[in-house]
Amino acid sequence: MTGEDLANLALLRRARDLMDREFARPLDVAQIARSALMSPAHFSRQFRAAYGETPYAYLMTRRIERAKALLRGGELSVTEVCLSVGCSSLGSFSARFTEIVGETPTAYRARSDDALARTPGCLARQVDRPRRRSSRIGEASAAAGA
Repeated sequence: MTGEDLANLALLRRARDLMDREFARPLDVAQIARSALMSPAHFSRQFRAAYGETPYAYLMTRRIERAKALLRGGELSVTEVCLSVGCSSLGSFSARFTEIVGETPTAYRARSDDALARTPGCLARQVDRPRRRSSRIGEASAAAGA
């Protein structure tokens, strides 16, 4: 790695830290890219190369991760959870939650997960961390090639 690569990685880490810290605020790629001192297009390419996903996908994963914790608590409605994690549209939040988690926010909250409730929070986050599902396009390509 060159010195320039290390400097870029430090700037990307600064932007990722911003997303981790401020996920509940309305953030867009241009704003996040400014924190990394890069243009939005260059930032998106560099972020994807470094972390394996787009900045928007990373931000939404953080939001869904926090939403899962709030839903497990059971004190807030799905709409309140949606707004508290920085999403402005309940429909797009529910669609993204379902895409990442594999079930709707309401179904996730209703499901009894007693084993996870007894697990310490630091381990529960690791076990229950959102994982992106592969797209239908990838499934279709694999089926066509098989």
